[in-house]
Amino acid sequence: MSSSERRTTTPTTRRTTILLDAGLLDRLDRLARISGRTKTALIGEAIAAYLERAEPPRGPLPFIGVGRSGHGRLSLDAGRIAAREMGGPRR
Repeated sequence: MSSSERRTTTPTTRRTTILLDAGLLDRLDRLARISGRTKTALIGEAIAAYLERAEPPRGPLPFIGVGRSGHGRLSLDAGRIAAREMGGPRR
């Protein structure tokens, strides 16, 4: 890791280790060199772009609950209902 890559660490970043195919790593090294950017920056941008495409959209929930329902289990089931509505795992 170069000293310029060490400088990119901030209190909001965390270190991880990845294993890459040698050919892919060679391509990454070459792109970093010709673009003058760090491998850390290139990998971070690539992962962010992938996650933008792969993650389901997170918008407002399609329901609102205010007041008394008269249903005694609503408070117990609220987490499961919210996860279902947001496309998460159902418990």
